[in-house]
Amino acid sequence: MKKDTIKIIFVAGARPNFVKIAPLIEVARKNSKIEYKLVHTGQHYDRTMSEVFFRELHIPLPDYNLHVGSKNNVLQTAEIMKKMHEVFLKERPDAVVVVGDTNSTLGGALSAAQLRIPVAHVEAGLRSFDMTMPEETNRKVTDHLADFLFVTEQNGVKNLLREGIARKKIHFVGNVMIDSLKKQKMKISHSGIAKKLGVRKKRYAVLTLHRPSNVDDTVQLNHFLTLFLEIQKKIKIVFPIHPRTKKQLLKTAGFDPARYPNLLLIDPLGYTEFLSLIKDSMFVMTDSGGLQEETTFLRVPCLTIRENTERPVTVEKGTNILCGRSKTKIMREVNAILEGKRKKGEIPPLWDGKSSQRVIRILAGN
Repeated sequence: MKKDTIKIIFVAGARPNFVKIAPLIEVARKNSKIEYKLVHTGQHYDRTMSEVFFRELHIPLPDYNLHVGSKNNVLQTAEIMKKMHEVFLKERPDAVVVVGDTNSTLGGALSAAQLRIPVAHVEAGLRSFDMTMPEETNRKVTDHLADFLFVTEQNGVKNLLREGIARKKIHFVGNVMIDSLKKQKMKISHSGIAKKLGVRKKRYAVLTLHRPSNVDDTVQLNHFLTLFLEIQKKIKIVFPIHPRTKKQLLKTAGFDPARYPNLLLIDPLGYTEFLSLIKDSMFVMTDSGGLQEETTFLRVPCLTIRENTERPVTVEKGTNILCGRSKTKIMREVNAILEGKRKKGEIPPLWDGKSSQRVIRILAGN
C-alpha cells in the first residue's frame, strides 16, 4: 500500500487466531506508518479459550468486542458480519487483516469485501480438499475475497495458483504462529506443567480431539476410546479436553473413567503451559491443524487422527504422520515411537520467527 499512514483493523475471535494475531500487532505497533485497531469477535469467550491468551501473548485489550458467543456456524458468521459491518463503517480502515480459517476469519473478510475494503488473509492457501470441514469453506471463500494472500508453505502457493488467483496477490512469508512460539520459547521451557501434573518428561503422550467428525459421532468416538484404552496401557496419556469433546465423552456409554487409569483428563490449558506440555511429551495424537505445525517446529512426533491435512509440509518435511482413523495404523506408529523409531523431521522454509515482519512490511508498502 502506497500511503503515508494506513489504518489496519485486525480481526480475531478464536483461540488459534490469537496466537497468529499477537506477533502481527507487536510488529505493527512499532511501524510509524501504521495505525491499527483490534476487533475481538467473541467467538471464543471464556477464560481458557480467550482471556488467558491475551495475557500470556501480551495482546492489547481489543478496541471492539463483538460478543457474538456460541452459535452454529451460519448464525455465528452472520452475527460477525453484521457487527463487523458497523465497525468498518465507523472506522473506515485501509485494510482488514484476518487470520486462519475460523468463522471470525470468514465473517471479517465478507464484511470488508462488501464495503470494498482490501482484505489481507494470513495463512492463505491451505487446503484439506475435504469440503465436509467448515474450515475448508472458510479458507477457500476468504482466499478468493482477499487482496493480499500471505502463505505459510509452498503448497499454499500452488493451491492458490491452481484456483486462478493472480500471482501478484500471493506472498510466501512463512508461519506467523511460529513467531509466537519462538518468542515464548523460554517461558515454555520453564513452565513446569509436566511436574505439576505428575508426569515425567518424554514419558507421556498428549491427546487432543475436538473435530465434530471425530467426537460428535458416538460410533466414531467409541472407536477411538477402544484405541486409547490400549495405548494408555503402554504410556500415560494427558488429555486437555475441549468443552465440546468433554460434553460428548461424558454422555458416551462406552466411557468408564475407571477403565482408563493412565488417561489423565484435564481442563484446557493456556498457551504457555500447553506448548510446554507438548514440548516435553514423547509424542502427540491430535485432529488439530495448528498443532501439526507446532509439533514440527518443536521436533515432537505427531500422529494426526484425520484422513487429510491442510498442512502437508508438516508431513513432507516435519514430524507429522497422517494416520487417518485406522486403529491398526495409529497403533503401529505408537509402537514404533515407543521402540525409539521416531520421525525427526526438519523445520520448513521461512519458519524463522520473522513472518510477521514480512507481512507488515508488505502491507505498509516498505
